[in-house]
Amino acid sequence: MSMEPTKRTDRRRLTHVDRAGRPRMVDVSTKPVTARRAVAEAEVGVEQATISIIVDGGGPKGDVLTVAELAGVMGAKRTSDLIPLCHPIPLTEVVVEVRPDRTRSAILVRASAATVAQTGVEMEALTAAAVAALTVYDMVKGVDRSAEIRHLRVIEKSGGRSGDWRRAADQPVAEGAKAARPRGVRGPRRSG
Repeated sequence: MSMEPTKRTDRRRLTHVDRAGRPRMVDVSTKPVTARRAVAEAEVGVEQATISIIVDGGGPKGDVLTVAELAGVMGAKRTSDLIPLCHPIPLTEVVVEVRPDRTRSAILVRASAATVAQTGVEMEALTAAAVAALTVYDMVKGVDRSAEIRHLRVIEKSGGRSGDWRRAADQPVAEGAKAARPRGVRGPRRSG
């Protein structure tokens, strides 16, 4: 492996920073409007007793799973208000699923977002998953101080110029899927 420095012109650039280092919202006006979808996940690690409380509906703040799912949908709709350089886009669908997993001692969150727009919905899917996970944490923190949010990430996306992408099979996902990456689907980009 060559240790020769990469020319500055050969490096990838952050799209939300101009050449002078100032933040900017990317101009998407010349991009085509296409159908786009993204799926993100997160999990909230909790004690087994906490899972029982959630399943039995005995939490002090009510139905944890339903409230977290609704919060995730609401969060997706507010993404551009929360992330400074994120475009406001019309969402055509947001689905948030929150379910207990006793074998992992966790509450699993899966969020999908869709649009027909000039830019992707990865941030909306991530925000939905994050807000749902934060809601679970808020609702159980009184009975489980060890609760922790982990593994927030995009697991797949489709549409747009960069096409379809799915997280590699060797990187576990909340659903526990072990499906091989389809031919022609790129793995995550690595900085180097």
